[in-house]
Amino acid sequence: MFDTKTELIEKINLAEDSELELKSVRLKEGKIAISRDKIADEIAAFANSADGIIIFGVDDKTKLIEGIDLDKLDELETIIRDIVNDSIKPPVSVKIITMNLPNINGDSVPVLKVDILKSLFVHESPGGYLQRIGSSKRKMQPEALARLFQQRSQTRIIRFDEQHVPDTSISDLNKDLFKKFDFKTNDSFETICEKLKLITKDEAGNKRLTVAGALLCADNPEKFIPNAFIEAVAYKGLARNSNYQNNAKKITGPLDKQIIEAVKFIQANMKIKAIKDPGRIDIPQFSIKAVFEAIVNAAAHRDYSIFGSKIRLFMFDDRLEIYSPGTIPNSMTIESLPLRQSTRNELITSLLARCKVDITETKQFMMEKRGEGVPIIIDESEKLSGKKPVYQLIDNSELLLTIYSS
Repeated sequence: MFDTKTELIEKINLAEDSELELKSVRLKEGKIAISRDKIADEIAAFANSADGIIIFGVDDKTKLIEGIDLDKLDELETIIRDIVNDSIKPPVSVKIITMNLPNINGDSVPVLKVDILKSLFVHESPGGYLQRIGSSKRKMQPEALARLFQQRSQTRIIRFDEQHVPDTSISDLNKDLFKKFDFKTNDSFETICEKLKLITKDEAGNKRLTVAGALLCADNPEKFIPNAFIEAVAYKGLARNSNYQNNAKKITGPLDKQIIEAVKFIQANMKIKAIKDPGRIDIPQFSIKAVFEAIVNAAAHRDYSIFGSKIRLFMFDDRLEIYSPGTIPNSMTIESLPLRQSTRNELITSLLARCKVDITETKQFMMEKRGEGVPIIIDESEKLSGKKPVYQLIDNSELLLTIYSS
């Protein structure tokens, strides 16, 4: 916002409003003296309400551009980064830009511009849950807070995977990745993206990527959706101990690619036993059919609205553990998982159902949406190991699947 000097100066001259906050930078005993809690409140209020900017180095009362000492710019930037990461829950992503503006004497002085985008999440700061109203911040009343949580959660009318991702545009879609959906039509690329719900309009009418669009058609989804990746680790032995770590990989990229790479990670790191009956028979540590379904389910049904959580995949000598962020969707229970079909991310599952796959002999597409995934996981794993896989809900916020070795 207000990216040019002319735009910024004109905005400053109009004084603070729902888009602009001005802050002087004072020194005390040679160090920057600002209230971290108050800055955290200002940033969180913007993130909860609408796009906004804070300009450090401008007096909020006189609107005079005072500037910041050059040797204090790094210190101030560090303070801001600490604030957005440590004083706001969940952390807020901001863009920090140093600019030179003319002071009252016409001399060019540095200021720090902090861009804050309306967030996918609801943020709490030291002052509580705040919103920006005009030039001030206000604590949200319970009714308003409940509405905001509803708007930005999986329970709202527009599903989380269909909502727009701030600071994105159709140019962030990789057209080569888009081809995997095999959408045969004479419509324009943009029209197809709209029909597939890869893009949508924000409140201002700007076209943005949807969460699903970013996850499946952006080269680096984690750039837009924090922790949208899979952490995979293979251990030697039975315990999670970094001293006995055989292999580890942060699996990134489009969601369908993550699924394939996670399956390949398990294939590359699992053991193969051999028996004679009467000829040699190879027995894998895990059923790849089961592993594939388990990873697809984790990627498709995880709760992407939970900030800072990722899919975690841990291999041990006796078992495979897959942790997926989020509770069980809708009214399902652990007991009903093999019997019912439900999804948290309808758009993501629909798009995965268009993605072809050849990693197993029996699967043509990533998902077939018939509710067969969990039964396949259970049957194939139990057939191989003699033990039934176990689902556990941890703290009502993470689903753990344990598949036992053969």
